[in-house]
Amino acid sequence: MKIGGADTILRAVTNPLKNNYLVCGAQCAVVAAALVGCGGKQHVEEPVPTAPLPTAGIAAQQVGVLPLTLVAAEDSLHWEALVGERRAALAKGDSVLGALLQARAPEVTWLLPDALRRAARRAPGIAPDPDQMGSAILLHPTKQQPEMVPDPLRNELRTLAALAGGGGGRYVLVPAGLIFRRTGGPADARTASQHPTARPSDRVRPPGSPVGTATAELTVVLVDVRTGRVGFRTVARGEGDDPWTALTRAVKGLTPGLP
Repeated sequence: MKIGGADTILRAVTNPLKNNYLVCGAQCAVVAAALVGCGGKQHVEEPVPTAPLPTAGIAAQQVGVLPLTLVAAEDSLHWEALVGERRAALAKGDSVLGALLQARAPEVTWLLPDALRRAARRAPGIAPDPDQMGSAILLHPTKQQPEMVPDPLRNELRTLAALAGGGGGRYVLVPAGLIFRRTGGPADARTASQHPTARPSDRVRPPGSPVGTATAELTVVLVDVRTGRVGFRTVARGEGDDPWTALTRAVKGLTPGLP
């Protein structure tokens, strides 16, 4: 079964230049032209809009959802107390993603991380540990056309999907990574503008408190485990003053048209 719209969502980028010096020369020329045209300032590309999950193509099917293995936040956010404990942050991310997928895309039978873990425990020595599968390798797309999942991850996904789905599971949704990037001004700056007479000592924020607005970037990949092909890839983005509000808004972007 072909996922509708998958070919238009994922486009591999190829480089026709084979010689490194030609590539370098072309890149330098483009950068120089951009700097001249922008008055010496580099042009920042707008992020690609979040593509909706192709749920019509996987409706009424069992789709495994791998657990997150990568969560990171920029140091300037000072979210060490919120996402610094890795296991707790990964579990919270899995909870947010799983709950919203089930609530907003019930036409798919989602096998959440706990179900995959139980399936793996029933087949020790055969099934891989879902939390140790190296799924973060899919965070960045490759230049292959079509994009293929490398081994051993490809074989591990096939084995786990077969065990968890009773032999009939074909697709696995892989949250390849969750990154929090600072997007707003410092919270102290907003406080200073609202209370210009406040002393600097009055504006000191406790460790771990939010410092501005952050954007959650959740990279999501849908893999056909029979072929090893990546059929769908997108980066869901959402803003918030805390990591889980930002993540919630990002995941909601995968199923637009709902509150």
